[in-house]
Amino acid sequence: MAIDNSVTITGNATREPELRFTPSGQAVASFGVAVNRRWQNRQTQEWEEATSFIDVTAWAQLAENAAESVGRGTRVTVTGRLDQRSWETQDGDKRSKVEIVADDIAVSLRWATATVQKNERRDGGSGGQQSGGGSQQGGRSYGSSGGGRQNPPAYSPDEEPF
Repeated sequence: MAIDNSVTITGNATREPELRFTPSGQAVASFGVAVNRRWQNRQTQEWEEATSFIDVTAWAQLAENAAESVGRGTRVTVTGRLDQRSWETQDGDKRSKVEIVADDIAVSLRWATATVQKNERRDGGSGGQQSGGGSQQGGRSYGSSGGGRQNPPAYSPDEEPF
């Protein structure tokens, strides 16, 4: 039995993506997404709303494209996998958080327009990436069309993004 850890959210970016580079030069961007849920209370007939705040991390070219294309308030759809990170503070307190490691980030065209600008391939044409098919914002989209889901370029999970 295969277990699939895949999640897709749509919401508004809560802050500009912060682009950094690991010591080995790998690009990594992080930003937050607010996801609103609205429903009608059956007892009071009042509309109620709840907001979830989710951290997103993107690597490699996707990180650079997100940093260039996504701004605070931009409505985005993020597809990726859930990842839990744990660490210890300087005071010895244990902390953990769940975030989405993005495979793809797309801007929503529901209430906005976007101009698509394809990036030149930097990987010399290797790595099985596709160069077309499907709409995308700011460059290449992993798994945008064709035979199944593709993975973004490899990175070392031993490298902490910050």
